[in-house]
Amino acid sequence: MNLTQAEEGKEYIITGIETDDEEMDAFLFSLGCYSGEPITVVSRKKHSCVVSIKDGRYNIDNQLAAAILI
Repeated sequence: MNLTQAEEGKEYIITGIETDDEEMDAFLFSLGCYSGEPITVVSRKKHSCVVSIKDGRYNIDNQLAAAILI
């Protein structure tokens, strides 16, 4: 399951990042988004969602959210 299918307000553990794009992978890693880290979808918008990773909140688009496996 990926992050686009997650329920709002529920904490999940990231199981992996599924992308062939090294830039996207590096960007997600810089946010603290990697295997074993908890992640929560705070809210959803039409083409993006707000997630909480560690002590930060980030607005990521659905393409990034689809690459994050939970």
